[in-house]
Amino acid sequence: MTPTDTALAAVDAVVLTMNDCPEQARALRSLLAQEGVDLRVVVVGNGVQPEDVPASVATLALPENVGIPEGRNIGARALAEDGGGEFVFFFDNDAHLPALDTLARLVEEARRHLRTAWVQPRIADPDTGVTVRRWVPRLRTADPDRPGTVAAMAEGVVLVRRRAFEQVGGWPGHFFLYHEGFDLALRCWDAGLTGYYAPQVVVHHPASDPARHALYQRLVARNRVWVAYRRLPAPLVPLYIATWVAITVLRARRAPRTLTPWFSGLWEGLRGGHGERRPISWHTAWRLTQAGRPPVI
Repeated sequence: MTPTDTALAAVDAVVLTMNDCPEQARALRSLLAQEGVDLRVVVVGNGVQPEDVPASVATLALPENVGIPEGRNIGARALAEDGGGEFVFFFDNDAHLPALDTLARLVEEARRHLRTAWVQPRIADPDTGVTVRRWVPRLRTADPDRPGTVAAMAEGVVLVRRRAFEQVGGWPGHFFLYHEGFDLALRCWDAGLTGYYAPQVVVHHPASDPARHALYQRLVARNRVWVAYRRLPAPLVPLYIATWVAITVLRARRAPRTLTPWFSGLWEGLRGGHGERRPISWHTAWRLTQAGRPPVI
């Protein structure tokens, strides 16, 4: 049955933990306090037994750290065993929902924009209110309050339509961390769907800078190559990689030491390991370009 605007939406929320986040208790309280949705929550321990989890919340302990995208896949599948909700909400355990109707408002946007596979809230630092560039799911990030159709997502806080998520195969589990959202977004667009950015719905998340870590630089570079090999038409693969080499070198002028792990990751990606190759169609590439995200950047 097609849900109506007044139907109470079933939302499955997936939270990952390694028992090392002091903000997790607040994150779960804000999630469990949500009104206007039929909510189920699972906390997945990535290599740990989840601790300090309310009794009403399901837990799942993985024997090893399988990475963020695969951990989220496992959590979504676990909640699907009882039928699964209409939506899956992926939620970082250091984030916070500042309003009781945050999820209900995201669902409302999804039901208003029926071709969307995912709805992205505006993520803002709780202390400063600033939305950093990487959280704005479009190329032009100067105005984080501009809503509309998007072709990328900030994976840590996003509402995804379960039917679309399962149709395209979920997150690319072997990415471990970073750019799994762009791979998923390209598959959704190739299935004729889109994403929607709803900046009037705000979620809080500390604005830490992952770029200070060498692991970030390596995996970002590797996974960019993997996304290109997996999803782009062959002529666009070298263009996309060359574009990001140029952008990265320009950005690293003030911190050239970051280039060593970045080029290490680039070489790792070029050596293989990307998995299946199912490129998007040229029609999808044109739709992305019209939406402001040409698939060469």
